[in-house]
Amino acid sequence: MTTNDDAHANPDKPVWLITGCSTGLGRELAKVTIGRGYRVVVTTRKPEAAAAIAGGAETVVLPLDVTDQAQVDGAIKLAEAKFGHIDVLVNNAGVGYFGAVDESAEEAANRMFAVNVFGLSRMIRAVLPGMRRRRRGSIVNFSSFAGLRAFPADGCYSATKSVVEGMSETLWQETETLGLHVLLVEPRGFHTDWEGQSAGASAGHVDDPAATAGVWRPRIPDESGEQPGDLLRAAQAVVHAVEAPNPPHRLFLGNQAVDAAKANLEPRREEFAQRETGFRPADGLRLWPDRAAR
Repeated sequence: MTTNDDAHANPDKPVWLITGCSTGLGRELAKVTIGRGYRVVVTTRKPEAAAAIAGGAETVVLPLDVTDQAQVDGAIKLAEAKFGHIDVLVNNAGVGYFGAVDESAEEAANRMFAVNVFGLSRMIRAVLPGMRRRRRGSIVNFSSFAGLRAFPADGCYSATKSVVEGMSETLWQETETLGLHVLLVEPRGFHTDWEGQSAGASAGHVDDPAATAGVWRPRIPDESGEQPGDLLRAAQAVVHAVEAPNPPHRLFLGNQAVDAAKANLEPRREEFAQRETGFRPADGLRLWPDRAAR
């Protein structure tokens, strides 16, 4: 643990707690908030990887595996002992996994859910009581464009992010009347570790999805490190969104994220419009038969 005894050097500055700060957006976000003079709790499973970005009395680097309840409780206790409270929780820690749905190993899928879903909810449960008492605070949940639009070889990962989407939507409805805010961050086109060292892939391959999942599976890790997104600008956008007078519920990071979200909405609109007539144009099958009776 890296810390400093001068716990309240700048008590008016917001306190951010960020998970997954070894690499990618988590690391960049830690650097941006530290650079602004904020009080920052930098957490990672490998604290030595983040030690270089720690800065002075207003930063603490803590070991944290979000799947370990004891480590979560310990990190929150230490953070509150040092800074008194937490203003912004950033749930950035996450891992990826590639494979067709019926290729995906249950053990690997369970691990991904343990980090991406249950680790995130564990952090929320640990921090939320203090925010409720203070009637102030922000929770930033890193989702993905994959939570809005699934792709072949991405089923289990997309499933975890779909849960994050639904949980976040529910959470903001439950807490906004208390003065809290929940932000969903949906990036695409940035080099993060979800498709790199932290990611896994199915060992066994099924023949049938070779033309779908089989094409996508190698593309994802091969493109790792080649994404055009600027991590610094992305981190700055997150801070700006959190501190906006009227903060958004969703923050799309990168043109690819916006394009993916739009591409998913249009086919749904078209299908809804077709079904609204009560008939499927191709075969004349009656849908929603109870509608005529109303």
